[in-house]
Amino acid sequence: MLDNHVAKTDKLAAWISKKLKGLNPTVAVIMGSGLSGAVPEMDDAVTIPYGDIPGFLKSTVQGHAGTLVVGTHNGVVIAFMKGRFHYYEGHAMHDLALPIRMLHKLGVTHLVVTAAVGSVKKNIKPGSVVILNDHMNFMGANPLRGVHDDSFGAMFPDMTEPYDAALRKATVSICRKRKIPHAEGVYVASMGPSYETPAEVKAFAMLGGTVVGMSTVPEVIAARQLRMKVLGLSWVTNLASGVSDRALTHEEVLEVGKESAKRMKVMLDDLTASAAFRG
Repeated sequence: MLDNHVAKTDKLAAWISKKLKGLNPTVAVIMGSGLSGAVPEMDDAVTIPYGDIPGFLKSTVQGHAGTLVVGTHNGVVIAFMKGRFHYYEGHAMHDLALPIRMLHKLGVTHLVVTAAVGSVKKNIKPGSVVILNDHMNFMGANPLRGVHDDSFGAMFPDMTEPYDAALRKATVSICRKRKIPHAEGVYVASMGPSYETPAEVKAFAMLGGTVVGMSTVPEVIAARQLRMKVLGLSWVTNLASGVSDRALTHEEVLEVGKESAKRMKVMLDDLTASAAFRG
């Protein structure tokens, strides 16, 4: 399995590099549900559907476009993954690390992970962005398990600071400047695809969680193994089960995500124009 994983990563990176014709991304952004509209206008953009990439994973979730877009914005070459892959879709956990390792081989050093999430706190309402400073993995699996290779980084990577402090600081400043509702907090990753029960949400809140979702953490673990700098932006689309009396639907998540994408587009524009992604 290890040999296949290493070879597959190399093959994916080599195939995409040829398509990019000299574009070398240093920043990658993974777009969550309903957030594809946050991709800014870019120069020399190259768009590659996931389905055209030999051996790549398939995204099956509504609201995930399933395309890789690479171009230049504010002088920075950025790779946007419009759609991600989830454990609940049936992918092996170690395969969720493949896109991150592929992006790293293309030259990416800074990763932005976005996600639509439920808030476990009444005072953090839909439309707010939670800038992640930590996470808890309740998925019951780890993407590094069983596929270690020295090219991926240390077998036991340190996770003291999964989300880069300088990137968080820059993002908080932008939110204040743009008057975007925001907070810093902890992402709780559950397996899905069913939404969490009120009892689970209550437990997550007691443990120190801020928001809950079904993604992000596997990608961050793989990125930190590679010593990439990570920024986590979780957009609150709903109050989690038990925090609100309303039943949860994916349609509601996508609708709020569209509105959140407008704010995120502004944030990404300011971030790429700053020094945050150049260090």
